[in-house]
Amino acid sequence: MFHKNIKLIIAGLLVVAAIWQFTESNIGNGIFLILLTAFPIFLYFKNEFILLAFLKLRKQDFEGAKKWLAYIKNPEGALVRKQQGYFNYLHGIMLSQTNINQSEKFFKKAIELGLSMDMDLAVAKLNLAGIAMSRRRKLEATNLLNEAKKLDKQNMLTDQIKMMKEQMKKI
Repeated sequence: MFHKNIKLIIAGLLVVAAIWQFTESNIGNGIFLILLTAFPIFLYFKNEFILLAFLKLRKQDFEGAKKWLAYIKNPEGALVRKQQGYFNYLHGIMLSQTNINQSEKFFKKAIELGLSMDMDLAVAKLNLAGIAMSRRRKLEATNLLNEAKKLDKQNMLTDQIKMMKEQMKKI
């Protein structure tokens, strides 16, 4: 696992090598190296292990996703702020099946660090609302449900929000 700054150093070295190739009249090599620079820059903003964990999670393979996330030993050093949010978001999703206390901490940290997509933020708030409801904190759950409803622009969580509001009436 590379530190996030090493990826930028590699990109810088590739640009320097490309300039050197241009000065040596090897235009094709220089263009190829410039194009190759996009790869470490992309991996700076989108961590490869988080991308692989999302692919495993898409197939409902929680163990595989945990395996890929385990490769990230130091999230603060290896990930940019938004990726740290997604790191915590993925851990929260996987732990919501087994350990509600820990999943709440991960979801709160993910919201604090920020998630780039509104849908992910809505899912995190919906899960936090479910946890608050299970602990009989009706006001907090109501606020989180309303925030999740505002963030759900494609109306993909409408059924879950309605179901949780019905359950909240019983509390």
